[in-house]
Amino acid sequence: MPHSAISALPDLGVGLGYREELHDGILAHRTAIDWLEIVTDRYLVDPANNELLRSLRDSFVVVTHGLEMSIGSDASVDPDYLDAVAAVADAVDAPWVSDHLCFTRENGVELHNLTPVLRTEQKVRTIAANAQRVQDRLGRPFLLENITYYLDLPGHLSEAEFITAVLDRCDCGLLLDLNNVVVNAANHGFDPYEFLDALPLDRVVQVHLAGNLPQGIGGVEVIDGHDAPVGQDVFALLEYLESRQPVRATMIERDAHFPDDFIELVDELDRVRTTLVAGGSARSGR
Repeated sequence: MPHSAISALPDLGVGLGYREELHDGILAHRTAIDWLEIVTDRYLVDPANNELLRSLRDSFVVVTHGLEMSIGSDASVDPDYLDAVAAVADAVDAPWVSDHLCFTRENGVELHNLTPVLRTEQKVRTIAANAQRVQDRLGRPFLLENITYYLDLPGHLSEAEFITAVLDRCDCGLLLDLNNVVVNAANHGFDPYEFLDALPLDRVVQVHLAGNLPQGIGGVEVIDGHDAPVGQDVFALLEYLESRQPVRATMIERDAHFPDDFIELVDELDRVRTTLVAGGSARSGR
């Protein structure tokens, strides 16, 4: 997706990942939430007649985020699955659709896991072609998200080089998960700021923020849990990103250990806004 196309996308502000456990709090504090992201795969059956989707769409801008596109498979994306994803996006009039830069199935085997791919030139070509076909079918911008990985598979390209090469070969955008960057940096010993500097930041459309409860296992320093308040290191990375490139949509993902008081999430959303303002001020002062 060229920069001119990204600049035409709406500036959504600061949003939240919709989870059923947060439903009442979201509706009670809707003025504190600029937009919502839903997990596409939970609404694939008859989305046009889904009352919940209609109610969310009536109150918020809704973006769809998938888990099972398996864009990194050698085979093309399952056309029936793609049609179902398109139907969800149509039902909520999503400004864009996203999924992960990974694979979840191969040769008919369902992995049910966001699995990293070999970072090779051949994989670059395969994934870019798959992603472009997805975007063309959806008729909406399609974003690829960086994942966490605990085994760093061999390849000729670094992760940042691989992401850049894929985006160079298709017109899709980037959903940058800063928590995933922080987790990978801790587990694989690289500098998260240098990682950002190596990416085509002008292709970033959306940002995910999250935190993780301390639970290192078997030599892995940090486990990606998305189950705690956003970490200070993630906020610092967000400010740095915004100082380099304005982001159109930033959101908090919380998948477990939801706070008893929804105000805790409202306060986090406000801190995201404050962080973005600080980053923007630094950019303007350069």
